[in-house]
Amino acid sequence: MKSFICASVVSDPKSRSCLCSLFIVASLICGAYLISSAFITKEYKDRLSRWEVINMLQNSRSNMCKIRCRPPGSEALPQGIVVKTSNLEMRPLWSDSAKNGNPEPSSNLLAIAVGIKQKEIVDRIVKKFPRRDFVVMLFHYDGIVDEWRDLEWSDRAIHVSAVNQTKWWFAKRFLHPDIVAEYKYIFLWDEDLGVDNFDPRRYLSIIEDEGLEISQPALDPSRSEVHHQITARRRNSRLHRRIYKFKGSGRCDARSTAPPCIGWVEMMAPVFSRAAWRCAWYMIQNDLIHAWGLDMQLGYCAQGDRMKNVGVVDAQYVVHLGLPTLGAMAENELNSMQVNIIQRERLSKPEALAPSESHKVDNRPEVRRQSFIEMQMFRKRWENAAKEDKCWVDPYQQSVKGCEFVRDKDN
Repeated sequence: MKSFICASVVSDPKSRSCLCSLFIVASLICGAYLISSAFITKEYKDRLSRWEVINMLQNSRSNMCKIRCRPPGSEALPQGIVVKTSNLEMRPLWSDSAKNGNPEPSSNLLAIAVGIKQKEIVDRIVKKFPRRDFVVMLFHYDGIVDEWRDLEWSDRAIHVSAVNQTKWWFAKRFLHPDIVAEYKYIFLWDEDLGVDNFDPRRYLSIIEDEGLEISQPALDPSRSEVHHQITARRRNSRLHRRIYKFKGSGRCDARSTAPPCIGWVEMMAPVFSRAAWRCAWYMIQNDLIHAWGLDMQLGYCAQGDRMKNVGVVDAQYVVHLGLPTLGAMAENELNSMQVNIIQRERLSKPEALAPSESHKVDNRPEVRRQSFIEMQMFRKRWENAAKEDKCWVDPYQQSVKGCEFVRDKDN
């Protein structure tokens, strides 16, 4: 019976046509599935390959960016827009003279801690330094700024005012290495220096020729207040790096390898190279504003051997007048200073200003006592830092103990 039914179905022309149609449709569906599967597999493989390449590039870029040193805080910016340093150059409010071309050679910086009482001396110092070679910055420790405006160079100088602060306090806060990075040499001077026998350009020529990273002009011994023999000028000499002292305490001979016999300058007129200042700035403590003891360690910033890269220039020398400044003031002088300025502006006749008696107050003993205290604190910090830093190797193996010297009267 079953074979009869199958035979009758197969022998029926309509049934055969239907079966053929179903077979053809099934074949087309299977073919389309196989073809689409092949395309999808190929596309998936291609896409997977592309992602692998992208991931590899991203990982490579990530590793490269990790290696690249970037200033902290600049990670969110494209590197080309990041400006890492600055300078003290004043810029015009408008200008149509911008030129594309080779930049001008780097200037140098003259920074002086000043008070109005030494205005004439400072004026003579600044006039010695050519405008095109030096940027001038004044640190006003007495708070008086306007009374400098009559000097022809005053408007191009940078004026910073903070009452009763030392040169090193100002330097730590306003001469960051990234701010002065464009200046080849930094002159960090006191105000009480006579410069009749000093030429800045010749001085720069000597220290560049001799490779001095830290230096100072020698002091005229006949007219200067000299605290250390190494700073005294030698006649018929271009410069010197060491002294010989065979009497008294602190003897120096040919075997001496440490300050103040060699590799040492005093703090009233130091001159730093750009690299030496970057190192020295880090050594200045925020709270030890007199910086006593710092001079004994400056040789670590000499960018090499302090016995070669630190020196005193005899051919270009100055006079150290040794004038008392910080701490030596009239009673209530600071409080009445700005009142007097306002009064002078309001009153047209000089005779209208009634003279007032002032009693001199000398706080120099307290200033000196504080300086000694800070020197001991600095030494202790250095000793502790040297012990705690297991990766640091002292190239000199010199102790800072047992070096008591008379210090400069001013900072």
